[in-house]
Amino acid sequence: MSQTPMMRALEVQALAPDLAGLALAERPMPQAGPGQALVRIEAAALGFPDLLMTEGLYQAKPPLPFVPGMEAAGEVIAAGEGSRWTPGDRVVIATITGSAMQYGAFADAALLPLPDGMGFAEGASLRAAYITAWTAIARLGRAEAGETLVVHGAAGGVGLAAVDLGKALGLRVIAVASSAEKRAAIARLYAPDHVLAGPTGLRDEILALTGGRGADLVYDPVGGDVFDEACRYTAFGGRLLVVGFAGGRIAEVRTNIPLIKGFSVVGVRAGEYGRRFPEHGREDVAAILKLAGEGRIRPHVHSAVPLADWREAYLAMRERRVIGRTVILPHG
Repeated sequence: MSQTPMMRALEVQALAPDLAGLALAERPMPQAGPGQALVRIEAAALGFPDLLMTEGLYQAKPPLPFVPGMEAAGEVIAAGEGSRWTPGDRVVIATITGSAMQYGAFADAALLPLPDGMGFAEGASLRAAYITAWTAIARLGRAEAGETLVVHGAAGGVGLAAVDLGKALGLRVIAVASSAEKRAAIARLYAPDHVLAGPTGLRDEILALTGGRGADLVYDPVGGDVFDEACRYTAFGGRLLVVGFAGGRIAEVRTNIPLIKGFSVVGVRAGEYGRRFPEHGREDVAAILKLAGEGRIRPHVHSAVPLADWREAYLAMRERRVIGRTVILPHG
C-alpha cells in the first residue's frame, strides 16, 4: 500500500502574539481537483496582513490550523479536469491563506501568468502591493500625468509599489520614509522626484515643492499623525487615499476640513473593490501585468529566505527592517 507523499509547510496552530502560534509542520501533498492546478510554490511573499492573521487581528479569520500567506509564485506541475493551466506554466498565486508551503492546489481563478522576464520572488511580490497601488492611484484616485503624488511609508511593500507605479504613470512623486537608509534605498531603486524625512512637519516642504498648491494625491498606508498632517497639504481638488493604519492610530477628521479645503478622503480596499466590481478588477490586474511585462514596473525583493528561517522573515517585517518585500522559499 503506497504512502501519501508529504510536504513541508508553515502552520498557524494557535492565535498568539510574538509568533508563538507558528511552527513548521508536515502535511499531505495536495492533489488538483476539477478546475484546479497543482503548483510547486517557489516563492511566497510576506505582507503585513499575514502577520496580523497569526494573532487573529485581521478581518479574515480562517479556522486553525492554517498555512499563512496571501501571495506566491511557482510552476504548475499537474492540472485537474477542466483546468485552463498546463504543467510547466509559471504562475502568480493570489489567495487568502496557503502560500507558505511547498505545494498547493489552487482554483484556476486564483492564478495569473507570471510576466515574462520576472523571477518567482518578484512575481510573488507583485499582485497585492501593485493592485493596491493601482486601485488607489489610477482607479479611485483618477491620477493624471503631471500631478503630484505623495507616498507615505514609501519603503514598505505597498508604499514602494506606489512610488514605482507613480513614476510609471508619469506622476511627480514625493516619497516619504522614516530613516536615512530607507530614503537612500528608495532614491536608488526608483528615483522619485523628491525623498523627504517626515512623517510630520511636511506641510511647508510640500507646499514649497508644489508652488503653494499642495499634493494632488496622497497615498497613506500609515494613518495617525501622517493622516493629520496630510489634511494640511492636500491640494484643493486633491484626493487623500486611505490605504491602511500601519502606524497604529486610526485618525479622525472633522468634515469642515475637507469641505473648506476642497479635497476628498477616499477609502481604498483593493481586494473588496475587485470583488464588488469584477470587470474593473480584471482590468486592473491586466494593467499591472502589462506594465510588468513591459518592464515599466518591478517589485523590489529585500530578501529571500529558506522556509526554515521563517521566523527571521516575520521579525524583519514586524520590526520594519524590510525595504519592499521579503519572500520565503519553500524549497530553500
